[in-house]
This record gives sequence, C-alpha cells and structure tokens, in this order.
Amino acid sequence: MGIIWTIIIGFLAGLVAKFIMPGTNEPSGFIMTTILGIVGAILASYLGQAVGWYKAGEGAGFIGAVVGAIILLAIYGFVTGKRSAA
Repeated sequence: MGIIWTIIIGFLAGLVAKFIMPGTNEPSGFIMTTILGIVGAILASYLGQAVGWYKAGEGAGFIGAVVGAIILLAIYGFVTGKRSAA
C-alpha cells in the first residue's frame, strides 16, 4: 500500500508544482507528472536532511514534495532553455 500512496502523493505534488510554475516547455503527461512529484519528494528529503530540517530516514511531506518538484521544474526550464538558445 505504501507504493500506491507514494504514486498518488507524487502525482498530486507534480500537479500542484505545474500549476504554481506553468510553462510551455515542461514535461507533460500522467507518468512524467508523477515522476516529477516523486523525484521532487526525494530531492526535498535529501536537501532537508542536509540542512537539518529532517532526521535521518525521515522523508519530506507533501509541501516538501511540491517545493522539490518546483525546484526540478526550474532546473529543467533552465537546462532546456539554454540548450534551445545555443
């Protein structure tokens, strides 16, 4: 049941991140949105543990997943924007 909740929360976090930071050159589709949210949660957990916000083994919550997904969208936009301009 844990993997199903991870997928659901990842999808919702990806949707919220795309809503907050819309763009024309962003990954789209159900699977990419879900992956964006899940990787955003992993990124937020890693950064939160490095800064000291979370204990070892403790994961980020929904808001952390959204923030991580927004960071990933910003990085994706920066990388693809540079590549298309060159």
